[in-house]
Amino acid sequence: MCSRFSFFVGFTIGVVAICSAQQKGVQQPSREEVAARVQQVSKEHPRLFLDAAGFENLKTQQGTFTEGRLAFDRLLFEADCAVAEKPLTRTMEGRRLLGVCRDALHRMTVLAMAYRLTQKPAYLERASRDLESVCSFKDWNPSHFLDVAEMTLAVSVCYDWLYADLESGLRSRVAEAILQKGLLTSMKSTGWVKAKNNWGQVCHAGMMAGAFALVEHHPDLAIDIIHRAIVHLPGPMKASFSPNGNYPEGPGYWSYGTDFNVLAIELLQTLLKSDFGLMSVPGFIATADYPNFVTGPSGKTFNYADGGMGRGPGCAVWWFARTLKRPDLLVGAERDLLIQYCQRRSKGGDRLFAFYFPWLQPVPENCAIRTPLCWSPEGMVPIVILRSSWNPTNSIFFGLKAGAPNGPHGHMDAGSFVYDANGIRWAYDLGPESYNGIEQRGMNLWSSKQDSDRWKIFRLNNYSHNALILNNAMQCASGCATVTAFSSEKEPTVTIDLAPIYPGVKTATRQATLKANRVLVLSDRLSGVVVGTHVRWQMMTRAVADTAQKGIMTLSEGGKTLTLTVSGVNAVTWFVEDASNPKAAWDSANKGYRLIGFETPAPESGNVAIDVQFVPAP
Repeated sequence: MCSRFSFFVGFTIGVVAICSAQQKGVQQPSREEVAARVQQVSKEHPRLFLDAAGFENLKTQQGTFTEGRLAFDRLLFEADCAVAEKPLTRTMEGRRLLGVCRDALHRMTVLAMAYRLTQKPAYLERASRDLESVCSFKDWNPSHFLDVAEMTLAVSVCYDWLYADLESGLRSRVAEAILQKGLLTSMKSTGWVKAKNNWGQVCHAGMMAGAFALVEHHPDLAIDIIHRAIVHLPGPMKASFSPNGNYPEGPGYWSYGTDFNVLAIELLQTLLKSDFGLMSVPGFIATADYPNFVTGPSGKTFNYADGGMGRGPGCAVWWFARTLKRPDLLVGAERDLLIQYCQRRSKGGDRLFAFYFPWLQPVPENCAIRTPLCWSPEGMVPIVILRSSWNPTNSIFFGLKAGAPNGPHGHMDAGSFVYDANGIRWAYDLGPESYNGIEQRGMNLWSSKQDSDRWKIFRLNNYSHNALILNNAMQCASGCATVTAFSSEKEPTVTIDLAPIYPGVKTATRQATLKANRVLVLSDRLSGVVVGTHVRWQMMTRAVADTAQKGIMTLSEGGKTLTLTVSGVNAVTWFVEDASNPKAAWDSANKGYRLIGFETPAPESGNVAIDVQFVPAP
């Protein structure tokens, strides 16, 4: 049976409190109600995420289990690297200061945590120098408010954790910078306040950290900022997680938005003794399983939207595991990812690494994954996951994308999929294009209109995705594919309606069925297609392709094979195209990738039926 061990016992959240919050639902407290709670906040430092007793517990417990020992060793390595780094400077990248702000968040929280646990003077000295540097910046770039949010979190946590040991003059200068460059700026630059995406989650968390850090000096302002966050956080949370925990912006942005979301809730729970019902937002508790759902046995994620396929450990997962008493969330991928991260000795790292420490816990050896194998979570951007088992060596993993290209961070990827078998990713999504590189060319990356520059980018349009292409046309940017059928029974299956994506056809569906013998069958059905329409079935891969047999393509990689067998169409012409070279001056190279598939003309009936079997070698 899974047991729970709290690495930091001071702020343990009981199941009774969680259930009570869920029963009450999302609350809209008055400013007066928030003020009454804020007035009870301890005026002692540290108080953000950990108090003095909490740090003492960390000192005594960090060596008592494997995950804690490894994390402590990695913390000291990162702190030593930070000591040797050059000073932070206000260096813009295009319209963003975000890279510098993230370096500051990583560096200063690691140094502050390492100093609290070791009392090594070099860590305090270097953290003080970095505080001095960033607080002397003319501003923290409010025109791109994520920058302000991350820098405010960085400076506020470092200030709070090191408060008693900072030189008094520096302490005053830091407090003034948090006030002027963070909190007061947030009352002027307010375009993010009602954001329904990761901006709302990140910015409210950063501003609350600053408000709680200075609450004894500026109580009225702190109350305004904290109340504002409580009132507006349900917006991005509902948009992000409702109804069943799916995240519209994909796994990469799940980590970003959810990590900061749990930091916001943790501040409220530990300092105001209430989450004001935020944990009862539909889908928030369910999203604890999201990373497990979308990570294939290859170790790569189903990286729809603007996200990379890699996955690292995440502080939100450890928070959920502790808060929900779900150590099974850590079994397999998450625990292994943390151990791998901690054992590496390369510079750089997770900028939120210091925040893991209150929530680290040992993972019981006999703890089994409770996350279901198959999932259809609905939501703003529907996806479906079909998986044969949790055994990484022979599991089949298939992720299918519905939704609209003009969704949050959307691509023209309706009907696209990723596919893993025998530990190998066979069907890929290339992921995002560099934002800054596109913006510096004066291209409009953030418009999703049909004629937008966004759809000129190879990685974002349908020409790079594992979707049907008709007459070499783009998908309809405003069309929305929907999940019309899903079953997770003996042979899991899903059907999506693609007709809104392909104007001019009468019907268009893509169905996937995972057979008991580990064979996946992908079936496409079109009707009302103009005779002679060029129908292209394609898949992005890194495997070597062999089309020696009619109707059959064999892919090979890593000593393993996958056979694709086509039926339903009379004639197909296979192709293998090198996708590594940029298609346009603004496109990145895709080294090692190739597009494989086949083409067929629409018959006189206007009905197209394509069945492709994915047969992995035993």
